[in-house]
Amino acid sequence: MNNCRPLILISNDDGYHANGIKTLVSFLKDKADLIVCAPESARSGFSCAFSATTPLRLKRRHNMGDVEIWSCNGTPVDCVKIAISELCGGRIPDLVIGGINHGDNSTVNNHYSGTMGVALEGCMKYIPSIAFSSCNYDTEAELGYLKDDVCKIVDKVLAEGLPKGICLNVNFPEMPPFKGTKICRMTMGQWVNEIVKERHPRGYDYYWVVGEYRNDEPDAEDGDQWAVNNGYVAITPTKIDVTDYEIIDKLNSWGL
Repeated sequence: MNNCRPLILISNDDGYHANGIKTLVSFLKDKADLIVCAPESARSGFSCAFSATTPLRLKRRHNMGDVEIWSCNGTPVDCVKIAISELCGGRIPDLVIGGINHGDNSTVNNHYSGTMGVALEGCMKYIPSIAFSSCNYDTEAELGYLKDDVCKIVDKVLAEGLPKGICLNVNFPEMPPFKGTKICRMTMGQWVNEIVKERHPRGYDYYWVVGEYRNDEPDAEDGDQWAVNNGYVAITPTKIDVTDYEIIDKLNSWGL
């Protein structure tokens, strides 16, 4: 590694072999030293989960040019933890990136997303962190059209940093052309009809977790869902501190 260049740690929740992570490496390999450590298979929906009872294994994969590609049998958060401990040569990354995810991580998906888990873990270590997601769910989609926007955001964060405890959740509309970029809040919504019950031929019930997303604020133009649905790149600043400071005085008045 060249210590004169920034060090960027990249992971995802789609697996080390995913097209999105390969595309991200191709965008950034000339800007910084890169280390890729990603799950050995898909870990969507793992959020900030980590492996407390299962031992972790690292496996060296084929390089992408000069970029080392490693897989881990754990979660996206495990990948960040073990990469910083074992793969960065004593350096603390200048930036942690999750993605590019194949699928929308705006609105409450922020809380479920393993891609966001990568960014949140970096953020909890006081490292500037970004999660990139595309609303294009095609795992083989050619995402080269994201390069200019990804590089612009990465360059800005490397130059300016981010406040302690803040990371960026960046979501791209399904297809270009994009109308621009909007700094957004998280849209309120929820998943409904989440459980499908089936009957096994051997005589027991089993269940699939599926669901449909319901946008509870479809007309909220300051929200991330409105932005991506209307052709804008949505950037949602996300806080580690989830304390609701506005209600502290009210709760104190309860005399608990």
